[in-house]
Amino acid sequence: MNPDFEIVDYRRFRPYLVANAKVEALHAGTRWGEGPSWFPDAQMLLWSDIPNNRILRWVEGGGVSVFREPSNNANGNTRDRQGRLITCESGARRVTRTELNGDITVLAERFEGKRLNSPNDVVVRSDGSIWFTDPDYAILSDYTGIKGESEIGRNAVFRLDPADGSLAIVTDELVKPNGLAFSPGENLLYIADSGATHQQDGPHHIVVYDVDGACLRHRRVFATIDPGVPDGFRVDVDGNIWTSAEDGVHCYAPDGALLGRIRTPEVIANVTFGGRRRSRLFMTGASTLYAVFVGTRGTAFP
Repeated sequence: MNPDFEIVDYRRFRPYLVANAKVEALHAGTRWGEGPSWFPDAQMLLWSDIPNNRILRWVEGGGVSVFREPSNNANGNTRDRQGRLITCESGARRVTRTELNGDITVLAERFEGKRLNSPNDVVVRSDGSIWFTDPDYAILSDYTGIKGESEIGRNAVFRLDPADGSLAIVTDELVKPNGLAFSPGENLLYIADSGATHQQDGPHHIVVYDVDGACLRHRRVFATIDPGVPDGFRVDVDGNIWTSAEDGVHCYAPDGALLGRIRTPEVIANVTFGGRRRSRLFMTGASTLYAVFVGTRGTAFP
């Protein structure tokens, strides 16, 4: 078997591996790569280079170019049902939407009159609602944002209502909420808590909630990530979670069992599925963009 893969549960993980597929390094030179998002209509990947204050574009056969610079220290990215880019701008402490004509619309920047901390990762549900995490990472230093004080005084996960644009906290019980993704049926929401980055013996796990309309209920720990912390992750069509970790990407079954790992030369910050059939896993390492073909497909809208 390919040494890039470590199989923990052969029966369950082997079908998701392509035997002759290897981890490919597509581009090097970022300081901290994050927020990969696939745009099938253009067959392109966008991802953030947070400290270098830019969003990069990768196209098969066309190499890498700069999509946006400056980017307000863009972090997490996704696309909505209309094919528009949704971005967490950590430096500007806001969430924006890039319209199809290139204009930028601010979707959220304040809650109850107070500035957000530093929006980190974002997903769009089929009802058009936008869910994003807002830890304090980018206000702790000037490296991935602008050092400052938290005005809202807590780290939270927000839901933006598509009907009236109102913003609501769906949970503020995580130490440092980070990546997030819905299950294929959208009845579950997974959220990474990477509190161990700044808290001794802090959490380094993914929690899962039941989704009840605009509310989250019944929090429980889904999986503890070791080594490292969970940052960004995505879900495939079978409900498996493919999450970033210190040694690469870990794959967990819907029941929380670790199925296997994809080994990479450096820590992975985030992942997304893309390619013509959504069967290529793109992985943003600290300095390098990687990709590998897998035996499954990502959900159409992560």
